[in-house]
Amino acid sequence: MSKQLSQTDLVQLAELSDSPVRTKVNRSFELPAGLYLATAGGYLAFLAIMIVCLKNPELVLPMAVIVFSVIAGFGLCYKWVAMRPDNGTKTLTWGQFSNRGVQTLSGHLTAFEASAQVLTLPILIVFWGLCGAVVVSLAS
Repeated sequence: MSKQLSQTDLVQLAELSDSPVRTKVNRSFELPAGLYLATAGGYLAFLAIMIVCLKNPELVLPMAVIVFSVIAGFGLCYKWVAMRPDNGTKTLTWGQFSNRGVQTLSGHLTAFEASAQVLTLPILIVFWGLCGAVVVSLAS
């Protein structure tokens, strides 16, 4: 429930300061870098399958833009984790990840369960691209 506070109550509760508040931020998402690389590799593998399978010169520019977007998106995530000085944490190593697992809103996940959740979509997309390649090759 909400409660109406007077100005005097707010002044008593608040601490006024001219200096900015510095906080420690964990931007690592508690996953090792290999999972990010595998995810990006899955998306890029799908694009490579489509490029090789379709071989249409009119798709050069759209495919280049999509490849650039995937690389830029994952590169931005890498730079976000690597930002300093407020980020004192690093990504977990595979050993730490396999020992600790990861805590999510729905509960604790082991390393295998978390990896399965992260890699399910990229793997399905790669298989979708392979199915499309089979269809294109049979139609030719």
